[in-house]
Amino acid sequence: MPSLSPDTRPEPVGPVDGQVSPRYAGLTTFARLPRIEDVPRYDVAIAGAPFDAGVTYRPGARFGPSAIREASRLLRPYNPRLDVMPFRDQQVVDAGDLPCNPFDITRAAKEIEESAHALIRDGARLITLGGDHSIAYPLLRAMHRVHGPVALVHFDAHLDTWDTYYDTPLTHGTPFRRAAEEGLFRPDASAHVGIRGSLYDPADLTDDAELGFRIFHCADFETMTVADVVGQLRETIGDAPLYLSVDIDVLDPAHAPATGTPEAGGLTSRELLGIVRGLKGLDLVGADVVEVAPAYDHADITSVAAANLAYEYVSLCARTPR
Repeated sequence: MPSLSPDTRPEPVGPVDGQVSPRYAGLTTFARLPRIEDVPRYDVAIAGAPFDAGVTYRPGARFGPSAIREASRLLRPYNPRLDVMPFRDQQVVDAGDLPCNPFDITRAAKEIEESAHALIRDGARLITLGGDHSIAYPLLRAMHRVHGPVALVHFDAHLDTWDTYYDTPLTHGTPFRRAAEEGLFRPDASAHVGIRGSLYDPADLTDDAELGFRIFHCADFETMTVADVVGQLRETIGDAPLYLSVDIDVLDPAHAPATGTPEAGGLTSRELLGIVRGLKGLDLVGADVVEVAPAYDHADITSVAAANLAYEYVSLCARTPR
């Protein structure tokens, strides 16, 4: 990404105009944005990570990036809730898919880390479309190389801090255990949101507590409002560089059936989008949305939710330029 002064930067190239070319036509980049090779510079890159060899139940998240891109055709250029034109005020590009070996988890993680680092090393932000949740570990490694330890807000039905599955250290249930061991995030500024469902053992909760995460269980939303959660999250995060990681199964299966390990009693899409919007003004450096497995979808509702979530990420970046 060439380094250009504000005075010499070209005007951002936005999406194809949906009032000129129908939104169902043309190339299926995210929101019909330009490809990374079509512009001289960028502020935000959107990339896919079509990898799901780390799943423990239903596979299919390797097809998540393409499904989310297809659903993103519905997006429009103005975000009224955040009062921002996210594609006008910054150069956003579709960077294609990160390389990830489909047979070797360790090799895939290294490929994701290196290709993600290449996209952000000059200061750009990265939004990644998964893929299963194991991709969060190499993404956090890439973020750490540029920003140091980040505040991590992890939206999920599951803790994803188990040690191993079948003696395998990196799966979609272990990325944040590996990240904690390497000091990739700040435990005093990090949180789980939306945790629910059955566990293997009471020790799952005590083991997770040792890592320092603040937990907002789904049951907390019975007495807390979205504004309450946002306020406590902002207090926890402070001024640390922020990484958001959203497993789409944080949503109730009524709102996101197309995922590998669905759990009853989840958030609504309105609650999730409201929390993310409430983080405006914070130093967002990167984000992901993972575990969309479109083979299990109905009327694309899971892909639509994920595409809108990615749009909110882009909007947050526009509200707080780096």
